[in-house]
Amino acid sequence: MITVQNYHDKIASIDFSTMPEALRKGHEFVKKVTSNGAHWDNYHASETIKKTIDTYFEKLSQYISKSGNPKSTQRQESHSKKPKAEKSHSKPKGKPDLFQPSMVERIPDELRFIRRFVNMNGKAKSKDDILRFVNSLQKAILEKRIRKASSHVEHIRFIQDTLIEAYNNMGKTITISLKPETFEALKKAANDEKVMSSVGYIKRYINLNGKVGTKEKARLLLGQINRAYQQGKIDDRDPYVVEMHEIKKNLENFLSEKAVKFLEIEKNTLHGLQGIIGGCSCHNLNGFDGDDGTGAQPVVMNSMDFANLRFNTLGLQGKWLQLIGDPSTNFSIMVYGKPKMGKSYLCVDFAGYLARNHGKVLYVAREEGLDKTLQDKLNDKEVKHPNLYMASTLPASLTFYDFIFLDSVNRLGLKPEDLNRLRAMYPEKSFVFIFQTTKEGKFKGANTFQHDVDSVIEVPERGKAVQYGRFNAGGEISIF
Repeated sequence: MITVQNYHDKIASIDFSTMPEALRKGHEFVKKVTSNGAHWDNYHASETIKKTIDTYFEKLSQYISKSGNPKSTQRQESHSKKPKAEKSHSKPKGKPDLFQPSMVERIPDELRFIRRFVNMNGKAKSKDDILRFVNSLQKAILEKRIRKASSHVEHIRFIQDTLIEAYNNMGKTITISLKPETFEALKKAANDEKVMSSVGYIKRYINLNGKVGTKEKARLLLGQINRAYQQGKIDDRDPYVVEMHEIKKNLENFLSEKAVKFLEIEKNTLHGLQGIIGGCSCHNLNGFDGDDGTGAQPVVMNSMDFANLRFNTLGLQGKWLQLIGDPSTNFSIMVYGKPKMGKSYLCVDFAGYLARNHGKVLYVAREEGLDKTLQDKLNDKEVKHPNLYMASTLPASLTFYDFIFLDSVNRLGLKPEDLNRLRAMYPEKSFVFIFQTTKEGKFKGANTFQHDVDSVIEVPERGKAVQYGRFNAGGEISIF
């Protein structure tokens, strides 16, 4: 009989590539749970994992005992038909054979566009509706989020050609009418993949990270996860059963501790969970007219189409639009100036504006600390707001905030590579980096960093800010 004590000795001579799929998956599950045999902590800590592995041990023992030579037996079985018992698991009793979608972590962009197009069938759409669809589709192609090697690339070509032709020949509105066979083919393609239930729960768990007042949401999530197990939506064969076990345990601990006000996910764990749902689209992707995915050549796009692309911007107004322009939603700004010229006043004022209009803001005031000087600036500029948070040091997690001000980078002891690492860890967030200056008025730090940000704001004299950047070069305002 195989046990945790003798497992690795028993399998030493087994080539799992020749074993039945169920046993191969069992072996992979054991490797994952035990970190390639390093420890069996998860096995002893979880009844669910223990039951799964014990069942796998029993089946593996029976198979080895019955076959005698796993390698040769599997080679013979691999050429034979699967037993009827295995087929019976592919469909519910009493129901006809149905198409089974592939279970994935993230629906590919091409399937999202196919679904969107299918939902347009038989509906009247305006010229703006069609243009928005075409623009977003071509932007996805430009950004290489749609794979040239995708099995659905011809569907995407058909959608693109159909919409462009409709746009060029329509009046104010048009009704997209597909032939029944075309509609069914696209509908089937749109349902080719489905997101795993476990991944949906992981997303919701991540969204609770660092937020205050989420006890009730955590309680609802835990209850839904437990029901998903009871209903068989998540079982021991799920590839993320280990992660789900940890999530359940963390939620239970969070709910049992009344003094704990928010759920904090450890950085390594958070990165691992984000990796599951992220579905990085940065490798081996091509535009329809692009290269081999190495990035050596840009995707080719007609200038008329490119001119119509719409990019997400923050939508700054008033003096901030005058100074900075309209930056992207994840901008980065560098601010520098001599002491007492007003750079902190400027940044505190900007932080208050962002808090009032655009989201949660963290102002890390390492330069002055949480003292009366900073308090006076908040009151002078009248920027206090529920969305504006102050800190004297950089917290371990920035997940809760949309905009982060670091005042100053030098006092925080951060180097350019640290700032780039922060931006890489939180690519959806905006950063304002405030630098000290030398006696000559130049900022302290590597000169190369000013090329890594979207905008550079200098405070060359008392009460005056000048901006040099890609959004509104030469913009300037008075600070006070």
